[in-house]
Amino acid sequence: MEQNKLSKYKTVGDYALKSKIGESSNSLSTVWKAEHLSSGDVVAVKQVYVEKLNKHLKSCLDCELNFLSSVNHPNIIRLFDAFPAENCIFLVVEFCAGGNLSSYIRLHGRVPEQTARKFLQQLGAGLEILNSHHIIHRDLKPENILLSGLDDDVMLKIADFGLSCTLYPGNYAEKVCGSPLYMAPEVLQFQRYDEKVDMWSVGAILFELLNGYPPFSGRNNVQLVRNINSCKHLPFSQLIVPALHPDCVDMCLKLLSANTVQTVVFPEGLANQIPTEKPEPYL
Repeated sequence: MEQNKLSKYKTVGDYALKSKIGESSNSLSTVWKAEHLSSGDVVAVKQVYVEKLNKHLKSCLDCELNFLSSVNHPNIIRLFDAFPAENCIFLVVEFCAGGNLSSYIRLHGRVPEQTARKFLQQLGAGLEILNSHHIIHRDLKPENILLSGLDDDVMLKIADFGLSCTLYPGNYAEKVCGSPLYMAPEVLQFQRYDEKVDMWSVGAILFELLNGYPPFSGRNNVQLVRNINSCKHLPFSQLIVPALHPDCVDMCLKLLSANTVQTVVFPEGLANQIPTEKPEPYL
């Protein structure tokens, strides 16, 4: 698009902010669909209001910037640029035309098992990169997983590292953060935790992909923890259980184990453990 056609939009750096496509629930950031002024490339610009961040969130932002600037992986949202302006920091990342996984599930309901397997494979590949950099995401949920598009070769992208932290082997984190429906019980119960909390979130996402709803609920965090700890059988939809491969059910059980010692340590090759006898359309 020619620059004179972009003149009606607010510009930051080399980008014209064309439309707002997201905002954090705590109003700490806004995400814009934007366009590079000279190349015309469409990107997403995350505007972080630094003056609203406490010490902990500033540390998370540093972790996000350091990690994203050092990786280039198809299943991690790509950072193109970052710069300060107007008491904010702007992060320029790739634009994902497919929206987020939460919107996709709300629109289409549960996904075929083969699709869940492919998504899990891509999520595992992205998490392997986090693990190799000693990064815990701490807010994995469908809203923070983006889709490059809606065609057959769609790529899943792990995004929004605003609560991430660096954690080396043998160390533990204590800060309670994340989204309750996807938080591991040890986080909800104010216990120390390590990288396995991301695996719990993976289990919750896999369950929601297969069923169309999260595995646990509660009026508040106390009831949510109680429901998790008292659960003897995951609430799989009876409409899908007969068709699910037993190994797929077993994977959900392992990932959503309240005993973190039993939780799958890392998703490397997880998708290979969820065979599907009859291939189904990807999307």
